[in-house]
Amino acid sequence: MEFLNGTEPVHDLTYNDVFMVPSRSSVSSRLDVDLRTQDGVGTTLPLVVANMTAVAGRRMAETVARRGAAAVLPQDIPLAQVRQTIAQVKASHPLYETPITIEPAAPVAQLLSVMSKRAHHAAVVVEEGAPVGIVTEADCEEVDRFASVRDVMQPPRVVLEEGVEPRTAFDQLEQTRAGMASVVVDGRLAGVLTRTGIVRSGIYTPALDAQGRLCVGAAVGINGDVAARAAELLAAGADVLVVDTAHGHQDKMVEVLPAVVAARDAHQRETGVRVPVAAGNVVSRAGVQDLVEAGADIVKVGVGPGAMCTTRMMTGVGRPQFSAVLECAEAARGLGAHVWADGGVKYPRDVALALAAGAASVMVGSWFAGTLESPGDLIKDADGRQYKESFGMASARAVRHRTRELSAFDRARSALFEEGISSGRMFVDPARPGVEDLIDQIVSGVRSAFTYAGARTIGEFHTGAVVGVQGSAGYEEGRPRHTSW
Repeated sequence: MEFLNGTEPVHDLTYNDVFMVPSRSSVSSRLDVDLRTQDGVGTTLPLVVANMTAVAGRRMAETVARRGAAAVLPQDIPLAQVRQTIAQVKASHPLYETPITIEPAAPVAQLLSVMSKRAHHAAVVVEEGAPVGIVTEADCEEVDRFASVRDVMQPPRVVLEEGVEPRTAFDQLEQTRAGMASVVVDGRLAGVLTRTGIVRSGIYTPALDAQGRLCVGAAVGINGDVAARAAELLAAGADVLVVDTAHGHQDKMVEVLPAVVAARDAHQRETGVRVPVAAGNVVSRAGVQDLVEAGADIVKVGVGPGAMCTTRMMTGVGRPQFSAVLECAEAARGLGAHVWADGGVKYPRDVALALAAGAASVMVGSWFAGTLESPGDLIKDADGRQYKESFGMASARAVRHRTRELSAFDRARSALFEEGISSGRMFVDPARPGVEDLIDQIVSGVRSAFTYAGARTIGEFHTGAVVGVQGSAGYEEGRPRHTSW
């Protein structure tokens, strides 16, 4: 990346402070852009779902991996649950979506409690593993909640055999006006296909491990028996390990990182699979150098830019994110490592600018919290708008969860030092309720940015992007207006 007219800024910059200048380009189509990452994780999109308990869970991990991104499971989740979640993600089909299933005798109330967990808003009624009906939200309107699913279900319009060509499946759905097709293996339900999902499968490439299974990462903290926890996560099948703490440039991080790397190397000798190790967070060249020298392949960059983080207001500590990513990426590149830009992205332009600054991938947290696939329950406000609660990992809620095994006194003492917002309302966008809808929006913007820069790959974008500095009026000028002035 270079600055417009070679003018280096005299102060640190946020994403709002910069813009990208178009360059002469031979890239005529967004589909000519390859967004595969080079950080060794296996993602085909430069997007990572942040390891926040309000964001990254099984449904999120499975869904984003199917489109080429990866989610990192939080460090606070009990190990048994992490193992189960990784196993479920690995068992998910890379093409067929995992359906909501219910038995014919179940009450409608039970169905409605889980219907919102998937963006297609439908469930497959199964009997002894075979699909016998389809139920949508519309089928349940004005129906007694104690009625059985059998009373409201419709016969499945389209049932396809495993191995069906996506275009053939799309044509059958189009001809029958069905919203969803059940896919079966020997008569038993294997997954579902939707028209939108089939179209996406022709645009995105899943993030897969060496065995062709969906990728998923897992985080570990810096306290306790970190090496043992890392070994357990590797044995469970994690495709990237994230050693995570708010202040990554500290002695404890530098001490535990070699132990995690040793566990990774032992796993590699046993399986032949090398799992990247990410660590953070830092915002300086020195921080990157120390973590890479301690064994990190990827360094997470960002202190305080996240929507749920009040660290900068509480402590005065942090750094404007664009400048932090720019400096840290340059340092990592010289050491043969990579960086993830963690936090501060609110629009597709921010993701593009983080990549222009040199990030291998961009971590997204609160932006994805307000989607149907995030772990939280859907809640309605007084105006009927749906939202989910999000909270930072230093918030009172997260601290209570993380310290649940401590004594009452120690838990009370830890609660005094929480920094993040306890909770925030992340409203579900009716036009883009699912995380895949947001991925479509982000990828569309990022691919377009690449065409403006004349870049076909992330590497070309790193070197070819031209960025200028603007004031608040310049940023405001670029914002669309939805009403006349």
